[in-house]
Amino acid sequence: MTSTQLPELTARIERWPIAGAFTISRGAKTEAVVVIAEISRNGQAGRGECVPYARYGETPDATLVAIEAMREPLRRGLDRAGLHSAIPPGAARNALDCALLDLEAKASGRRAWDVLGSAAPRAAITAFTISLGTPDAMAEATERAAARPLLKIKLGGDGDDARIAAVRRAAPQAELIVDANEAWTPDNLARNLAACADAGVTLVEQPLPAGRDEALAQIRRPIAVCADESLHARGSLEGLRGRYDAINIKLDKTGGLTEAIAMAKAARALGLDIMVGCMVATSLSMAPAMLLTPYARFVDLDGPLLLARDRDNGLRYDGSTVYPPEPGLWG
Repeated sequence: MTSTQLPELTARIERWPIAGAFTISRGAKTEAVVVIAEISRNGQAGRGECVPYARYGETPDATLVAIEAMREPLRRGLDRAGLHSAIPPGAARNALDCALLDLEAKASGRRAWDVLGSAAPRAAITAFTISLGTPDAMAEATERAAARPLLKIKLGGDGDDARIAAVRRAAPQAELIVDANEAWTPDNLARNLAACADAGVTLVEQPLPAGRDEALAQIRRPIAVCADESLHARGSLEGLRGRYDAINIKLDKTGGLTEAIAMAKAARALGLDIMVGCMVATSLSMAPAMLLTPYARFVDLDGPLLLARDRDNGLRYDGSTVYPPEPGLWG
């Protein structure tokens, strides 16, 4: 008789250089710092990757501690369902949730979407990000990416009307979505929305700071507005009514794919469009998020394209088309 081993958890911090720099309204960075959770049992291992985000008070070291605190609960039988009451939403729970699902798929010989009873992921067009800069610098970066069908433009507040106009001139055929990362104010909201509408932008993401976005319900929105920082777990969905038309689901906010799929279904029931988004990270972070593509109007999973290199067996990108993960990567 073959004995069943107890699961063993290991975790580590990894650093992946970014090609150049990645700049948004809150600052620039030159590397992606990720935390990996690996759960092994009976000769098989499941992996999950997360990106701690300072905007939500997370650090790599604290996330590593939070993951390692689950070592004994996992040995006592903690599963994905129990994980959601054992640890709050955030990066640490995401890494553990995805690692448990990866292990479950490997142990059962099935793909992760079959384990979940979910639709299979599809190849999808991902947005490609243009970092915040001067209008000239952003136009130059956009020219290099102008052949891509979907561009995500990082904006930063005053002067955004000139930035988006310059970007549109540089990429007249691309679909544009915009991410202000909470940098707009009620005073420039209408002007910046109008400039985006004039440039043919399809969607504006998180223009106002979370918790101070009442103005979105008080104006006529000429284009769709998407919640990012204003959205976390499912409990925050109801408060978005009247202010947002779409939501950006990121696994590091929801605390894993299990909650993210439940959120996608709940958002659809409320009539909200869905974007599946990411932090700058490797293909191991993107792979579980690919399972949200059947729900998504927009896919923004370009994190590995912004790195100087990706991990082995990474997702396949053909231009802006990203393909579902192979078992050697995840799921």
